[in-house]
Amino acid sequence: KHTLSKTFGDRRWTREEQLQRIRAVIDHELTPLQKQTMIQYYFYHFTIAEIARMRGVHKSAVFRTLHRAEEKLKKYLQY
Repeated sequence: KHTLSKTFGDRRWTREEQLQRIRAVIDHELTPLQKQTMIQYYFYHFTIAEIARMRGVHKSAVFRTLHRAEEKLKKYLQY
């Protein structure tokens, strides 16, 4: 079985545990717009320009939303 080779303090986190933490942050800490933006960008591979066109907003608005979501993920996923 493959485990992620990250050890934090006395704790070794498996890939599954890390994915569970990521899902929990996405589900509970991101705004609906941040969650939607991350899913469109990272899972459906839409470009920032495509997402902006679909929403009728400027690319900078999408970039800002994505950046804030990424910062929240970093904040909540620090071990």
